[in-house]
Amino acid sequence: MSDFPRWKYALVALVMLFGVLYALPNAFIPLSAVQVSANHGAAPVDQALQQKVQSALTSQHIPNDGVQVQGDHLLVAFANTDVQKSGSDAIKAALGDDYTVAFKLESTVPGWLRAIGARSMPLGLDLQGGVHFLMQVDQSGVVDKQESSYADDIRSLLREKNIRYESVARDAKGGRGIVVVLGSAKDRSTASDLIANQYPDINVSDGPSTSDRFVLNAVIKPDKLRSIARDAITQNLSTLRNRINALGVSEPLIQQQGEDHIVVDLAGVQDPTEAKKLIGTVATLQYRPGVVDVGGHLAAEAARTGNVPPEDALYYMRGTKQPVLVSKKIIVTGNELTNANSGIDSRSGTPNVSVTLNATGARKMLDFTTDNVGKPMAVVYVETTYDTKVVDGKEVRVPRVSESVINDATIQSPFSNQFETSGLGSPQEAHELALLLKGGAFAAPVDIVEEGVIGASLGQDNIKTGFKAVLLGLALVLLAAAIYYKLFGLVADIALFFNLVILVAVMSMIGVTLTMPGIAGIVLTLGMAIDANVLICERVREELRNGSSPHASIRAGYEKAWSTILDANVTHLIAALALITMGSGAIKGFGVTLMIGILTSLFTSVTLTHAFTALIHGHRKLKTLSV
Repeated sequence: MSDFPRWKYALVALVMLFGVLYALPNAFIPLSAVQVSANHGAAPVDQALQQKVQSALTSQHIPNDGVQVQGDHLLVAFANTDVQKSGSDAIKAALGDDYTVAFKLESTVPGWLRAIGARSMPLGLDLQGGVHFLMQVDQSGVVDKQESSYADDIRSLLREKNIRYESVARDAKGGRGIVVVLGSAKDRSTASDLIANQYPDINVSDGPSTSDRFVLNAVIKPDKLRSIARDAITQNLSTLRNRINALGVSEPLIQQQGEDHIVVDLAGVQDPTEAKKLIGTVATLQYRPGVVDVGGHLAAEAARTGNVPPEDALYYMRGTKQPVLVSKKIIVTGNELTNANSGIDSRSGTPNVSVTLNATGARKMLDFTTDNVGKPMAVVYVETTYDTKVVDGKEVRVPRVSESVINDATIQSPFSNQFETSGLGSPQEAHELALLLKGGAFAAPVDIVEEGVIGASLGQDNIKTGFKAVLLGLALVLLAAAIYYKLFGLVADIALFFNLVILVAVMSMIGVTLTMPGIAGIVLTLGMAIDANVLICERVREELRNGSSPHASIRAGYEKAWSTILDANVTHLIAALALITMGSGAIKGFGVTLMIGILTSLFTSVTLTHAFTALIHGHRKLKTLSV
C-alpha cells in the first residue's frame, strides 16, 4: 500500500497550481505601444493632451488600438512595430520637445492575473531588439573635480584658522596634487598639521621653498583615488538608471565592464537618438539675486518690449510661464551641491527640495544672505540636453540649454550650507528634481564609444528559433521516456512538462529577463531533468529483478535513488552558482536559468512523480509494474 502522506499530495497540487497561474501570463503577447510623458515645465498629461494625440494620429491616417491616460503618462497602442514607428513620428511632430515620446511594450495580461502578481518574463535585447551603447568613463575628470573641491576646502580652513597664505591651487605643471604657498615656516608647519588632521585622505609633505615662499604639497592618497574611481562608476551607473527609467524600458541592462566602461542595453528601444539624448541630459540649479519687482510690472514690461536691463536676465517661471527678472550674477551653482532630498515644507505644506552645499558654497551663500535679508533670491533650473546632428557625414552631439525659474522668494534670515528650495508643482516633481540634482550630473564625464541597433526582425527570428528548440528538445525527451519506461515514462513526461511550467513561473515571478542563453539553460534543464527519473526507474526495475514486491520496489526505488540524484544536482548547482557569481551578461543569465531549473527539477522529478505513482498504484494489488 502507498505510504505517500496526504500533505505531500496537497503540496504537489499547490505547486502545480502555482506553476500554471504564474506561467500563464507568458501566453499573452504584448502590444507595441508609445508612451508619452511630460518634460520639466510642460503641461501635465490630461484629457486635452489625449485629444491632441488622437487628432494627430487621425490626421495622418495611422490606426491605433486606443489612446489612454495612465497616471502621469499617456499610452498609445498599435498593431505592430511598423505602425508604432509611424505613430511615434506623428506624435513627436504634434507635441514638440515638451514631451518625451518613447517606445514601449504594453502588457495584455488580464487584470486578475496582475492582481496576484503574475507577469510575463521581460525579453532581453537579443530577443526583443533594441539599442546597445558602450560608454567610456573619464575617471581623471572626477579626480580633477575632487582636487578642486579639496583646494576650496583648504582655503576655507586656512581662513577660518587665520593662517595667511599666498595661494592654494592644483599643481599647475600637470601633475596630481594641490600646492599651498605660505609666508613662513611656522605657518607651513601649522597648516600641515591642520590639513593632515582635517583631511586624513590627503598626504601632506613639504615642497621646495625660498626665504619668503614656503610650499606645502597635498596629494590624495592612492586608496582614496581608487575609492573615487569606484564611486564615480557607481554614481554614473545610478545616474544612468535614473535617466533610463524615464524611457519606460523594461529591464534595461546597465552594468560595469572592465575598469572604466559601462554597457547599456535597452531592449525594445528602436530610436537610439532619443536614448542618447536622455542619457546625455545634465540638470543643475543656479542661485541668483532676484530683482525687486512689486507686482511683476518690470518683468512684464521687459517681456513685452524686449528691453532687459544689462545686468539682469529675463526668465519664465516653470509651469505658469510668468516672466521674472533675475540678476546675471550667480551666488552658487549645483556644482557646489553635495546632497539633495525631496520632502514637504512643514509651514506651507508644499513640495520642496532640501539642499546641502559644500564649504565654499556655504560661505558664499552665508555672505550673500547676511547682506540681503528682505530681498529676493531666485532659483534657476538649468537643463542641458544633447541633440545629434550630422555634420560633414559625421554625427555630432550639440548641446541645447533650457533655463527656467522654479522659485523667486524673499530671504527671511541668513543661512549657509543647508536650506530648502520650494515652489515645486508636485511631490513627484520634487522627487525627480532631487534625483537630477543628486545624481543628475555624471560624477565623471562619459563618452559613447560604441553603439548598435538590433532590429526587431532579428529578435523575432531568435524567439522562433529558441521556441522551436525548446519544443523539439521537450518532444524528443518525452517520446524516448514514454517508449522505454512505458507507464513510468508517461509519469516522468508529466513531471517534465510541469518542470517547464514551474521553471517559467518562477522566472516570471522574480523578473528574470529571458535571453538566448536563458533559452539554452531551459533546454539543458529539460535534458538533465529526465536523468533523475531514469535513475528511479532503473532502481525500481532492479528491485523487481531481485524479487521485491511492486510496492516495495517503488518505495526502495525512490529511497535508494534519492542520494545519487541529490549528489548529481548539488554538483550542478555549485557550477550554476559559480556562473552567477563570477559571470556577467549572457553567462550570468545562463547560470540563473540553470540554477532555477535544477531546483525545480529536484521537486518535479522526485516529489511530483512519486505523488503520481502513489496515486496510480498506491491502493491497488499489483503483480508487476509497467516500467
